[in-house]
Amino acid sequence: MTETPSSGVATELADFVAERTTDEIPDEALRLAERAILDTVGVTLAGADAEAGTTAVAAMGDSRGETTVLGRDEQLSLSDAVFANATAGHALDFDDVALAAMDGHPSVPMVAPLLAVGQRNGASGRELLTAYVAGFEVQGYLSKPISPGHYEGGWHATSTIGLFGATAAVARLLALSPDRTEHALNIAASMPAGLKRNFGTTTKPIHAGQAARSATTAALLASEGATADSTAIDGDRGFFDLYRGDSPPDKERLPDLGSRWALLEDGIDVKKYPCCYYTHAAIYAATEIAETNDIRADAIDDIVVTASQGAADALAHDDPRTGLEAKFSMPYLIASAIVRRGVGLSAFEADRIEEPAVQAVRERVTLSVDEDLPYDSNTAHVAVTDRTGDVYERTQERPPGTHDDPLSNDELQEKFRMCAEYAPRPVAIDDAITALDNLRSVEDVRSVIESL
Repeated sequence: MTETPSSGVATELADFVAERTTDEIPDEALRLAERAILDTVGVTLAGADAEAGTTAVAAMGDSRGETTVLGRDEQLSLSDAVFANATAGHALDFDDVALAAMDGHPSVPMVAPLLAVGQRNGASGRELLTAYVAGFEVQGYLSKPISPGHYEGGWHATSTIGLFGATAAVARLLALSPDRTEHALNIAASMPAGLKRNFGTTTKPIHAGQAARSATTAALLASEGATADSTAIDGDRGFFDLYRGDSPPDKERLPDLGSRWALLEDGIDVKKYPCCYYTHAAIYAATEIAETNDIRADAIDDIVVTASQGAADALAHDDPRTGLEAKFSMPYLIASAIVRRGVGLSAFEADRIEEPAVQAVRERVTLSVDEDLPYDSNTAHVAVTDRTGDVYERTQERPPGTHDDPLSNDELQEKFRMCAEYAPRPVAIDDAITALDNLRSVEDVRSVIESL
C-alpha cells in the first residue's frame, strides 16, 4: 500500500482509534454505549415500517445478501443493509442526540454499520462497544473546531460529522492498523453531505443512511489498500476549510483524546419524543402546563413559545401536511402536547395530524426567537393564555432525557418495547432487551441479531 505523509489530526485520530484498548475505556463509557445501542436498535425497529424505512428497502430492488434488515424479513448485501438500517434508525427522528459534542445524532450512523460488520465477522459485544466509543470520540473531536458554524451554515452534522465517527467505528471493528485507519478517515473526508434544507422530508433520514454506507465503504476500501491525501481533513481546502461555516476552523478547540472523554463529559441525550430535539423542552413545558392546570383545548386563546434561533431555523413547517413535516413544526407539536398531554409515535399518523382539536390549537401557537439565547440552545419558554385572560407560563432549560438527567433504565426499556411493537415483523423483545442491555457479555452479536 502506498504510504503518504502523516497529518496531525488524521494521525492522532487513527492512533487513538486503532490502539486504544477496551480496558482503557472507562466502564461508565461502555455502559453509556450499551444504552445508546439499545435505544438506537429500538428506534430502528420502529423506523423500519416508516415511510423512509420502507422506501430505503424498496429502492434496493433485487439486492440480496446475508445481512439482516432489522425488524423485516429481508436480507440484503452488506452495503444496502447498512443504508436501509441507518435510514430506518433516523426515519422517526426518535434517535439520540449529542448537541454538546457535535450538534447532531451520534449513534444512528454508527450502529447500523457496526451491527452489519459485526454480523459478518462474528464480533463480540465488547468489540462492538469499543468501536462505538471510538467513533463517538472522533465525532466529538472533529466537531469542535467548526461548531456551531458548520450547523449554522446549513450542514446536517448527523451526516457530515457522523460519517467520520462511523468510519472510525468500522475501522476499529475491522482491526485496521493506525495507517489504514488514517487512510479510511481521509477517504471519508471526500464523502460528507447532508443539507438542513431537506429537513421535514424522507431525505433527512436518508442522510444517516448515506453516512453509514459511505463510512462502511471508506473503511473497507482502506482495508484493501485504498489511499487518500494525508491532509484531507485539516489541510488547505480540506474538510475543516470547506465545512467550517463563516468562521475559520479553531484547532485550539481540539480536545485531548483519551483523557477527556466526550461520551462522559458531553454525553448523549436520549429522546423522549419522536421529533426535532429543538421542540422537546417546549413540549415538556406545554404538557406540564396543561396537566397541572387542566387546560382544555377549547379554552385556549393564545400560545407563545420563545426559543433559540437554531430552533427557528430547524422548525420550518408551521402548517404541516405530512408526518415528517409535523416533526419540524413547533405549532403542531405544542398543540399535540396540549390536547393529548404529550407527543407519541401515533401523533404523526395522517389522520392524527388533521384532528380538529389539534388544528384549532395549532393555529393559536406562535414561535418567537429570544435573541439572548445561544444559537443552539434548547431552552424554551411557553406561555398559554386562556379565554379569560389568565396566563400560564413555564420555562424549561433542558429537555427530558439529557445526559445529566437521563431516562431511567425502565424508561429506556419501555421506549424500546413501544418501538419494537411498530416493527413490520414480530421481534423477540425480551430476548433483545436482555442481550442489548448486557452487550458486554455477548460473545457473538449474531445471537443478538437473530432476536431482531
